[in-house]
Amino acid sequence: MTTAQARRDCIAKMAEERDTLSVSELIVQFGVTDTSIRHDLTLLEEAGKLRRVRGGAVSRASARLTGFFPARARENPLEKRRIGLAAAGLVQAGNVVLFDSGSTVTEVATHISGALRAPHAITMVTCSLPVIQEVGTWEQPHLICLGGLYLPDYQASVGPVTVGNLRELSADIAFLGCDGLTVEGGLSTPDMLMAEVGAAMAARARRVVAVADSSKVGRAGFTPIVGLDAVNVLVTDDGADAELVAQIRELGIEVVLA
Repeated sequence: MTTAQARRDCIAKMAEERDTLSVSELIVQFGVTDTSIRHDLTLLEEAGKLRRVRGGAVSRASARLTGFFPARARENPLEKRRIGLAAAGLVQAGNVVLFDSGSTVTEVATHISGALRAPHAITMVTCSLPVIQEVGTWEQPHLICLGGLYLPDYQASVGPVTVGNLRELSADIAFLGCDGLTVEGGLSTPDMLMAEVGAAMAARARRVVAVADSSKVGRAGFTPIVGLDAVNVLVTDDGADAELVAQIRELGIEVVLA
Protein backbone atom coordinates (compact mmCIF):
# COMPACT_ATOMS: atom_id res chain seq x y z
CA MET A 1 0.00 0.00 0.00
CA THR A 2 1.38 3.38 -0.97
CA THR A 3 1.76 6.20 1.50
CA ALA A 4 -0.77 8.22 -0.52
CA GLN A 5 -3.29 5.37 -0.37
CA ALA A 6 -2.81 5.02 3.38
CA ARG A 7 -3.43 8.76 3.76
CA ARG A 8 -6.63 8.52 1.71
CA ASP A 9 -7.88 5.60 3.78
CA CYS A 10 -7.27 7.67 6.91
CA ILE A 11 -9.08 10.70 5.47
CA ALA A 12 -12.07 8.53 4.53
CA LYS A 13 -12.22 7.14 8.06
CA MET A 14 -11.98 10.65 9.52
CA ALA A 15 -14.88 11.82 7.35
CA GLU A 16 -17.07 8.98 8.66
CA GLU A 17 -16.24 9.79 12.27
CA ARG A 18 -16.42 13.59 12.13
CA ASP A 19 -18.80 14.40 9.24
CA THR A 20 -16.79 17.44 8.12
CA LEU A 21 -13.12 18.00 7.27
CA SER A 22 -11.21 21.08 6.17
CA VAL A 23 -8.36 21.18 3.67
CA SER A 24 -6.27 23.33 6.01
CA GLU A 25 -6.41 20.85 8.91
CA LEU A 26 -5.58 17.93 6.60
CA ILE A 27 -2.52 19.77 5.27
CA VAL A 28 -1.25 20.22 8.83
CA GLN A 29 -2.05 16.67 9.93
CA PHE A 30 -0.41 14.90 6.99
CA GLY A 31 2.33 17.39 6.17
CA VAL A 32 1.59 17.47 2.44
CA THR A 33 0.66 20.19 -0.02
CA ASP A 34 -2.70 21.76 -0.68
CA THR A 35 -2.62 20.16 -4.15
CA SER A 36 -2.08 16.68 -2.70
CA ILE A 37 -4.99 16.99 -0.26
CA ARG A 38 -7.37 18.32 -2.90
CA HIS A 39 -6.35 15.45 -5.20
CA ASP A 40 -7.02 13.00 -2.35
CA LEU A 41 -10.49 14.47 -1.80
CA THR A 42 -11.28 14.29 -5.51
CA LEU A 43 -10.33 10.60 -5.66
CA LEU A 44 -12.26 9.84 -2.49
CA GLU A 45 -15.34 11.59 -3.87
CA GLU A 46 -15.06 9.57 -7.09
CA ALA A 47 -14.86 6.41 -4.96
CA GLY A 48 -18.02 7.42 -3.08
CA LYS A 49 -16.23 7.84 0.26
CA LEU A 50 -17.13 11.50 0.84
CA ARG A 51 -18.51 14.59 -0.85
CA ARG A 52 -16.37 17.63 -1.54
CA VAL A 53 -17.53 21.08 -0.45
CA ARG A 54 -15.79 24.44 -0.56
CA GLY A 55 -12.77 24.33 1.73
CA GLY A 56 -12.97 20.61 2.51
CA ALA A 57 -15.35 17.67 2.51
CA VAL A 58 -18.33 16.13 4.29
CA SER A 59 -19.26 12.50 4.77
CA ARG A 60 -21.71 10.98 2.30
CA ALA A 61 -24.19 10.40 5.13
CA SER A 62 -23.96 14.04 6.18
CA ALA A 63 -24.41 15.17 2.57
CA ARG A 64 -27.59 13.11 2.17
CA LEU A 65 -29.09 14.40 5.40
CA THR A 66 -28.18 18.05 5.15
CA GLY A 67 -27.88 19.02 1.50
CA PHE A 68 -24.69 20.89 2.55
CA PHE A 69 -26.50 23.87 4.08
CA PRO A 70 -25.29 23.20 7.67
CA ALA A 71 -21.77 22.61 6.33
CA ARG A 72 -21.85 26.01 4.63
CA ALA A 73 -23.31 27.61 7.75
CA ARG A 74 -20.27 26.44 9.71
CA GLU A 75 -17.94 28.41 7.44
CA ASN A 76 -16.95 31.78 8.97
CA PRO A 77 -19.85 31.77 11.47
CA LEU A 78 -18.71 34.78 13.51
CA GLU A 79 -18.32 36.93 10.42
CA LYS A 80 -21.72 35.86 9.12
CA ARG A 81 -23.37 36.75 12.43
CA ARG A 82 -21.83 40.23 12.36
CA ILE A 83 -22.92 40.68 8.77
CA GLY A 84 -26.43 39.51 9.61
CA LEU A 85 -26.71 41.93 12.51
CA ALA A 86 -25.48 44.89 10.43
CA ALA A 87 -27.71 44.06 7.46
CA ALA A 88 -30.80 43.53 9.62
CA GLY A 89 -30.38 47.11 10.81
CA LEU A 90 -31.24 48.30 7.30
CA VAL A 91 -34.84 47.04 7.60
CA GLN A 92 -37.48 49.56 8.67
CA ALA A 93 -41.03 49.22 9.93
CA GLY A 94 -43.53 48.75 7.11
CA ASN A 95 -40.94 47.32 4.70
CA VAL A 96 -41.60 44.46 2.32
CA VAL A 97 -38.42 42.39 2.47
CA LEU A 98 -37.19 39.67 0.10
CA PHE A 99 -34.86 37.03 1.52
CA ASP A 100 -32.75 34.97 -0.88
CA SER A 101 -31.27 31.62 0.15
CA GLY A 102 -27.96 31.03 1.93
CA SER A 103 -26.57 30.91 5.44
CA THR A 104 -25.61 34.61 5.51
CA VAL A 105 -29.09 35.68 4.41
CA THR A 106 -30.52 33.46 7.15
CA GLU A 107 -28.39 35.38 9.65
CA VAL A 108 -30.09 38.59 8.50
CA ALA A 109 -33.51 37.13 9.31
CA THR A 110 -32.20 35.83 12.64
CA HIS A 111 -31.07 39.32 13.67
CA ILE A 112 -34.22 41.27 12.77
CA SER A 113 -34.95 43.43 15.83
CA GLY A 114 -37.63 42.57 18.37
CA ALA A 115 -39.71 45.61 17.42
CA LEU A 116 -39.89 44.47 13.79
CA ARG A 117 -40.95 40.97 14.85
CA ALA A 118 -44.27 42.29 16.10
CA PRO A 119 -47.30 41.08 14.11
CA HIS A 120 -47.37 42.72 10.67
CA ALA A 121 -44.51 45.11 11.44
CA ILE A 122 -42.84 44.00 8.20
CA THR A 123 -43.76 41.68 5.33
CA MET A 124 -41.24 38.95 4.53
CA VAL A 125 -41.01 36.99 1.29
CA THR A 126 -38.60 34.10 0.86
CA CYS A 127 -37.69 30.96 -1.06
CA SER A 128 -35.46 29.75 1.81
CA LEU A 129 -36.54 26.95 4.15
CA PRO A 130 -34.10 28.02 6.93
CA VAL A 131 -35.52 31.56 6.79
CA ILE A 132 -39.06 30.14 6.97
CA GLN A 133 -38.05 28.05 9.98
CA GLU A 134 -36.52 31.08 11.70
CA VAL A 135 -39.39 33.48 11.04
CA GLY A 136 -41.92 30.75 11.85
CA THR A 137 -40.92 31.00 15.51
CA TRP A 138 -42.08 34.62 15.69
CA GLU A 139 -45.53 35.60 16.91
CA GLN A 140 -47.88 35.97 13.93
CA PRO A 141 -45.27 36.91 11.31
CA HIS A 142 -46.46 38.27 7.96
CA LEU A 143 -44.54 35.73 5.86
CA ILE A 144 -45.00 34.80 2.20
CA CYS A 145 -43.37 31.51 1.18
CA LEU A 146 -42.50 31.23 -2.50
CA GLY A 147 -43.49 28.01 -4.21
CA GLY A 148 -41.43 26.05 -6.68
CA LEU A 149 -39.10 23.09 -7.07
CA TYR A 150 -37.24 22.29 -3.84
CA LEU A 151 -33.44 22.30 -4.23
CA PRO A 152 -31.96 20.27 -1.32
CA ASP A 153 -28.40 21.57 -1.62
CA TYR A 154 -29.65 25.11 -0.99
CA GLN A 155 -32.76 24.26 1.06
CA ALA A 156 -34.69 26.64 -1.20
CA SER A 157 -37.37 26.70 -3.87
CA VAL A 158 -36.37 27.49 -7.45
CA GLY A 159 -37.69 27.33 -10.99
CA PRO A 160 -40.49 28.91 -13.03
CA VAL A 161 -43.06 28.89 -10.22
CA THR A 162 -40.69 30.70 -7.84
CA VAL A 163 -39.74 33.29 -10.43
CA GLY A 164 -43.37 33.67 -11.49
CA ASN A 165 -44.40 34.33 -7.87
CA LEU A 166 -41.77 37.07 -7.63
CA ARG A 167 -42.98 38.83 -10.80
CA GLU A 168 -46.28 39.50 -9.01
CA LEU A 169 -44.56 41.30 -6.10
CA SER A 170 -42.76 44.55 -5.35
CA ALA A 171 -40.45 45.02 -2.36
CA ASP A 172 -38.60 47.73 -0.51
CA ILE A 173 -35.42 45.70 0.04
CA ALA A 174 -33.93 42.40 -1.11
CA PHE A 175 -31.13 40.55 0.65
CA LEU A 176 -29.07 38.49 -1.77
CA GLY A 177 -26.45 35.90 -0.89
CA CYS A 178 -23.72 34.74 -3.24
CA ASP A 179 -20.77 32.39 -3.57
CA GLY A 180 -18.55 34.97 -5.23
CA LEU A 181 -18.42 38.72 -5.83
CA THR A 182 -16.12 40.61 -8.19
CA VAL A 183 -16.08 44.11 -9.66
CA GLU A 184 -16.16 42.71 -13.19
CA GLY A 185 -18.63 39.87 -12.78
CA GLY A 186 -20.87 41.01 -9.93
CA LEU A 187 -22.56 38.41 -7.73
CA SER A 188 -22.30 34.74 -8.69
CA THR A 189 -23.38 31.29 -7.53
CA PRO A 190 -22.63 27.67 -8.49
CA ASP A 191 -26.27 26.98 -9.45
CA MET A 192 -28.11 28.48 -12.44
CA LEU A 193 -31.56 28.02 -10.89
CA MET A 194 -30.51 29.88 -7.74
CA ALA A 195 -29.02 32.63 -9.90
CA GLU A 196 -32.37 33.01 -11.67
CA VAL A 197 -34.21 33.49 -8.36
CA GLY A 198 -31.64 36.01 -7.11
CA ALA A 199 -31.91 38.03 -10.30
CA ALA A 200 -35.72 38.04 -10.06
CA MET A 201 -35.55 39.30 -6.48
CA ALA A 202 -33.16 42.09 -7.47
CA ALA A 203 -35.52 43.15 -10.26
CA ARG A 204 -38.48 43.41 -7.87
CA ALA A 205 -36.80 45.41 -5.06
CA ARG A 206 -36.20 49.13 -4.78
CA ARG A 207 -33.01 48.48 -2.78
CA VAL A 208 -30.70 45.49 -3.21
CA VAL A 209 -28.37 44.48 -0.38
CA ALA A 210 -25.67 41.87 -1.06
CA VAL A 211 -24.47 39.99 2.03
CA ALA A 212 -21.18 38.10 1.68
CA ASP A 213 -18.33 37.30 4.03
CA SER A 214 -14.84 38.42 3.01
CA SER A 215 -13.83 34.98 1.66
CA LYS A 216 -16.30 35.56 -1.20
CA VAL A 217 -15.27 39.12 -2.06
CA GLY A 218 -12.92 38.99 -5.03
CA ARG A 219 -13.81 35.40 -5.94
CA ALA A 220 -15.48 34.69 -9.29
CA GLY A 221 -18.23 32.07 -9.25
CA PHE A 222 -19.75 29.87 -11.93
CA THR A 223 -23.02 31.61 -12.82
CA PRO A 224 -23.74 35.34 -12.58
CA ILE A 225 -26.71 36.49 -10.50
CA VAL A 226 -26.60 40.26 -11.11
CA GLY A 227 -23.91 42.81 -11.90
CA LEU A 228 -22.79 45.27 -9.25
CA ASP A 229 -24.80 47.95 -11.05
CA ALA A 230 -27.89 46.25 -9.59
CA VAL A 231 -26.54 46.40 -6.01
CA ASN A 232 -27.07 49.36 -3.68
CA VAL A 233 -25.34 48.07 -0.54
CA LEU A 234 -22.71 45.42 0.19
CA VAL A 235 -22.48 44.17 3.77
CA THR A 236 -19.30 42.18 4.40
CA ASP A 237 -16.80 41.78 7.23
CA ASP A 238 -13.66 43.77 7.97
CA GLY A 239 -11.47 41.03 6.51
CA ALA A 240 -12.42 42.05 2.97
CA ASP A 241 -9.57 43.20 0.72
CA ALA A 242 -9.25 46.97 1.20
CA GLU A 243 -8.41 47.64 -2.46
CA LEU A 244 -11.48 45.75 -3.67
CA VAL A 245 -13.67 47.52 -1.14
CA ALA A 246 -12.38 50.87 -2.44
CA GLN A 247 -13.14 49.85 -6.04
CA ILE A 248 -16.67 48.81 -5.10
CA ARG A 249 -17.26 52.11 -3.31
CA GLU A 250 -16.02 53.98 -6.39
CA LEU A 251 -18.94 52.43 -8.26
CA GLY A 252 -21.31 54.29 -5.92
CA ILE A 253 -22.15 51.24 -3.82
CA GLU A 254 -22.38 51.66 -0.07
CA VAL A 255 -20.10 49.14 1.68
CA VAL A 256 -20.74 48.26 5.33
CA LEU A 257 -17.87 46.47 7.10
CA ALA A 258 -19.27 44.47 10.00
